[in-house]
Amino acid sequence: MGKTVYPAEGFDAVEDAKALKQAFKGFGSDEEAIVNIITKRSNDQRLQIAQEFKTMYGKDLIKELKSELRGNFEDVIVALMTSPVEFQAKQMHKAISGLGTDEGTIVEILGVHTNEEIIAIRDEYEGLYQSSLETDLKGDTSGTVKRLLVALVTAHRDETEHTDREAAYKDAQTLLRAGELFHGTDESTFNAILCQRNRAQLRVIFDEYEKLTGHNFETAIENEFSGTAKDSLIDLVKCIRNKIDFMAERLHKSMEGMGTDDRTLIRLVVSRSEVDLQEIKVAFEEKFGKSLADFIADDTSGDYKRCLLSIVD
Repeated sequence: MGKTVYPAEGFDAVEDAKALKQAFKGFGSDEEAIVNIITKRSNDQRLQIAQEFKTMYGKDLIKELKSELRGNFEDVIVALMTSPVEFQAKQMHKAISGLGTDEGTIVEILGVHTNEEIIAIRDEYEGLYQSSLETDLKGDTSGTVKRLLVALVTAHRDETEHTDREAAYKDAQTLLRAGELFHGTDESTFNAILCQRNRAQLRVIFDEYEKLTGHNFETAIENEFSGTAKDSLIDLVKCIRNKIDFMAERLHKSMEGMGTDDRTLIRLVVSRSEVDLQEIKVAFEEKFGKSLADFIADDTSGDYKRCLLSIVD
C-alpha cells in the first residue's frame, strides 16, 4: 500500500552477511554492493543480517559500516540498520542536545507517531540516555513550547475516530475565547485541545472554528503566537490536518534553497519507507510539480544519492 521498501523474497541472512563482508575487503569498500543489499531488505531482515554477521565474524556490523563509509552516505546506511524505535529516540536526542533545540523535528516525531509509538520511543530514549525524554525536553525548552512538547510526549491523545459536531462547536468557541477574543492568550486551552482530541475530531473543530471566525485556524495561531511557539503549533495543526502532506512539505523544505537539511531528509525517507513513503511521494509531486526522486537527484550526489533513490524508488 504505502511502502517503498518490502521484505526481500528468498531472503538469506547468512548469504547477505557474507556478501557484506566481501564488500569490505581490499582498499575502500564496494559501495554498490552495500547499497543493493541494505536498501533492498526490510528493517527486520537487516537486523537479522547484523545478528548473523556478529555470529559469523565476531564483529558489530554497524561499527564495520561506520569504519568503511563516510558522511551522509554513512548516516543513511546506519539509519537503515537501526530499529525504528531506536532511530527515532536517537533523532530526538540529536534534536535536543545540539546547539539550540530543533523544535521542528521534535514536533514532527511526536506529531506523526501514535501514543503507543511515542511511549516506545520514550522508553528507548531513557534506556539509551539514562534520562527521561520529558525531563530533557523541559530542560531544553521554555514557556509555551515547553508546555506543548511535554503535553505531546505524555501521549494522551484520544485515538478513536469518533467525531461529534456539537462538541467540536463548543471546543471551537472555547478556543476563540482563549485566543482571539481574549486579551492575551490562554495557551493551556490550545494545548489541551490540540494534544488530547482525536485527529478526526480536531479536523471538525478546525472546520467549526473557520465557520465562527471566517478564517482558518492557522490564522488564529499566527495572530496569537509568535516565534517558535507559532511555528510549532502551525506544524502540529498541519500534521493533524494531513500527516502525508505535512511530511511531503517537510521533505520539500529540507531540500529547497541553499544547502540541504540532510538529517530531516534521511529521517523521513528511512523512517517512512516501510510505512507510507509511497503516499508521501504522490502528495509531494502533486504539491510541488516535481517528483521526490527528481528533487533528491538534484540535491544530493554520489553514493548518498544512489542510496536515497534506491529507497524512494
